[in-house]
Amino acid sequence: MKTWVLSIAAALAVAGTVIRAIFFTPFEVVQGPAQKIFYLHAPAAWVAFLAFGLVAIASALYLWLRDERLDRFAESSAEVGVVFTTVVLITGPLWGKPIWGTYWTWDARLTLTLFLWFIYVGYIVLRGAIDDHSMRARYSAVLGILGAFLIPFIHLSVYLFRTLHPMPIVLKPSAPSLPGEMLTTLLMSFLSFTLLYAAFLQARYRLAGERDVVEAAADAR
Repeated sequence: MKTWVLSIAAALAVAGTVIRAIFFTPFEVVQGPAQKIFYLHAPAAWVAFLAFGLVAIASALYLWLRDERLDRFAESSAEVGVVFTTVVLITGPLWGKPIWGTYWTWDARLTLTLFLWFIYVGYIVLRGAIDDHSMRARYSAVLGILGAFLIPFIHLSVYLFRTLHPMPIVLKPSAPSLPGEMLTTLLMSFLSFTLLYAAFLQARYRLAGERDVVEAAADAR
């Protein structure tokens, strides 16, 4: 699929989800309007975990196959993942202020998510600090794999620690706890944000490919 087609489809899907969340999804009884941030916060977190998980997979395959396309994919997915993690870290405090009474608390899940963000920002910095392509790819692959080990701990942190975050209401062994209309909106947001991730990834991967062509031509001179 062409980049612009996927980008338009993703933009329309996200816009439709936001409109449904704001105007056609009922308020949560206790939290009121603030709870609607959930439909941005939760899917952004899902996409961040997806992006970093794919970084780890692509990095492991790169260390095995030494295919530059895998390194390029990992780099692109990491940058997109950092964007979505930033959304998580912004929407979380905005939601937390009216509910918890504070923008930030050193809650286990919040702290671990911030740590995850620093790891992959460090991944991006590392890639910019090493000139040798092969060494850069290897070192980045190792960090990309190690960083992803934090993802299951973030999800399970509500079980492992005393935390202000509620227990999972969708990704849990039993049936989801959300009412039907809210669950439909949440699933739509997961789908639309995943589509947005794919659009960002495709654009970033294309840019990385063009950059590598330019660098290879410069090295050949």
